[in-house]
Amino acid sequence: MQYKMFLIKYAEIGTKGKNRYVFEEIMCKRMRARLKPLGKFEVRREYGRIFVEAFSDYDYEDVMKVLTTIFGIVGVCPVKVVEELSYEAISKAVVAHVAEEYNDKHFTFKVNARRNNKTFPKTSMELNCDLGADLLDAYPDMTVDIHKPDVFINVEVRNVTYIYSQIIPGPGGLPVGTNGKGMTLLSGGIDSPVAAYMIAKRGVEIEAVYFHAPPFTSEQARTKVIDLAKIVSKYSGVIKLHVVPFTDVQLAIYDNCPHDELTIIMKRIMYQIAQEIALKEDCQCLITGESIGQVSSQTTQSLLVIDSAIDKLPVFRPCIGMDKQEIIDISEKIGTYETSILPYEDCCTTFVAQHPVTKPKMEQILESEKALVGKIEPLIAKAVEDVEIVYCR
Repeated sequence: MQYKMFLIKYAEIGTKGKNRYVFEEIMCKRMRARLKPLGKFEVRREYGRIFVEAFSDYDYEDVMKVLTTIFGIVGVCPVKVVEELSYEAISKAVVAHVAEEYNDKHFTFKVNARRNNKTFPKTSMELNCDLGADLLDAYPDMTVDIHKPDVFINVEVRNVTYIYSQIIPGPGGLPVGTNGKGMTLLSGGIDSPVAAYMIAKRGVEIEAVYFHAPPFTSEQARTKVIDLAKIVSKYSGVIKLHVVPFTDVQLAIYDNCPHDELTIIMKRIMYQIAQEIALKEDCQCLITGESIGQVSSQTTQSLLVIDSAIDKLPVFRPCIGMDKQEIIDISEKIGTYETSILPYEDCCTTFVAQHPVTKPKMEQILESEKALVGKIEPLIAKAVEDVEIVYCR
């Protein structure tokens, strides 16, 4: 059967007290926008509940792909609606629901009824008992288990009655747009798309910056990053990607600085450029995919030196305490892993020294950067001026 109604469950939004309606409305707005190409839908709020009602034919799988990638949603429940507020109509609908949903009736169940409409004559407990008895009469192969049932039969009596037993998991988190905006330093690796996803899950709107250095990085590398941004955008919404031409800056660093310090100095310059772009775009943070100790530039000493290059924005690193397998697991879950492992190098890996410094000293890095004074500033300004904008959706 094609369901005409879906109940949208959320969790953390429910803790927001008097501000809950703000989070609900932002999530509803995102649902409306994402569902619009798929058919005619109405998204509405009731107290403690959000409903999506279909007024046209639609593709069930497409709708599920949308609703289960919207942050804030923890579950999507296909719902059967009973207009008549009588026990007989509800009981008949519950029995029919089980017949339609479950071919094999060898399972344990529990009826979980909620009588929100206090004018209905039966209490929630009475509904649990009576509907359970009706189901046992209709399907002798089913058995009751009130502690760990295989299936919960949920019945909510409001102005109409909603019946559902499936809960398709959503991503959880908070709706994008409820916690400001951040700029992700997006490379073609595994970590940075995961970092962008994780920060977007906390309600942060995402933009991204990618440092492109042809001919040392190929056009395929640029395309790979755009593809990664498109995958993350399924969850975060449209990502404005800033492609920075980085070749001249990178060559200046290579020609003037000690090669064992190249990665540290290059990242410091990247952070400066990313901060400048982020401030122009009204972002409140930078987002990176570093994990402590993963590579030479991600030791605690290296991160301290890199972070000192900027002073106007914080750097958020959601992967900082994760090992590589944990990051890979998330990348596989969100669909970025297969794209991330394509063999196209980014500019961070092109000029890596054979023996890079792992415990840089601030004084030494600042001394090395003196060789760039008067040379790097116009190159940075030109790189920022020539940024290419790509909207990834």
